[in-house]
Amino acid sequence: MQAREIRLLTTEEIRERLDDAYRELFVLRREMGMGRLGDTNRIKMVRRDIARMKTILRERELLAGLLGEEVAQ
Repeated sequence: MQAREIRLLTTEEIRERLDDAYRELFVLRREMGMGRLGDTNRIKMVRRDIARMKTILRERELLAGLLGEEVAQ
């Protein structure tokens, strides 16, 4: 998922997808440990997606702070 696609989502949607990505990463790591993972690049892709989502969430927090708005948690 690209950053511009993530930016179009609401904060709640990003959080949901972030949770899903963490679950997927857990499953991929487990499969790798058991020797069943075919595409090892998928772990790298999921980790980068997680980083993108967390970065965009942080940007929104900082922007809300600058604008003096309350950040919903």
